[in-house]
Amino acid sequence: MEDTSARSRLAVPATSAARLLLGSTLTHDDGGRPVSVRVTEVEAYMGDADPGSHAFRGRTARNNTMFGPAGHLYVYFTYGMHYCANVVCGDEGQATGLLLRAGEITDGIETARERRGNPRTDLDLARGPARLAQALGINRNLDGADVFAAPLRLELPDRAVPEELVSSGPRVGVSGPGGSGEYPWRYWLTGDPTVSKYRPAQPRKQPASAGATALRP
Repeated sequence: MEDTSARSRLAVPATSAARLLLGSTLTHDDGGRPVSVRVTEVEAYMGDADPGSHAFRGRTARNNTMFGPAGHLYVYFTYGMHYCANVVCGDEGQATGLLLRAGEITDGIETARERRGNPRTDLDLARGPARLAQALGINRNLDGADVFAAPLRLELPDRAVPEELVSSGPRVGVSGPGGSGEYPWRYWLTGDPTVSKYRPAQPRKQPASAGATALRP
């Protein structure tokens, strides 16, 4: 049975849903190999109001899931090698969502280690959006998948994390207007060791006639 109450809690702009998703647990059961992650860091993207968003210039075949109802995964492929996962928020048509930036593996750690190539420390299993998606076994096949239905299961906390336990700052790797201090839309659990290290975006060197750099989700 669909968890309509949980879905309705995500039907708000991503900046409002961030504290709700922090501390939540997302599980992906890939063929009987479930892995769960406790979310410790997210980034909000706000559709046509956000120059850093994939949806800033409107709906495309790639970003179509972002315009759908809340509670679905938007999965994209980046740099020709990595997948990243976002939880769609807001009302249908708003294209607002939260990039899952980092987390702690709480179940299926051996499977996560295998998928990640046995990193030096378990803190690195899901520290960063590409690592998190790899540890969970998420790829483009899950784009549009319902996070409240098999093979996924999102468990939200009863209450949003208190503001005093959450830090915020600039998003990672977003250059141009969407990456400035005017958009402090990265949120994380203060002091959590699995949170990724902040690295400001480095503008890409390209000819003056080249187009803008790729947008984020």
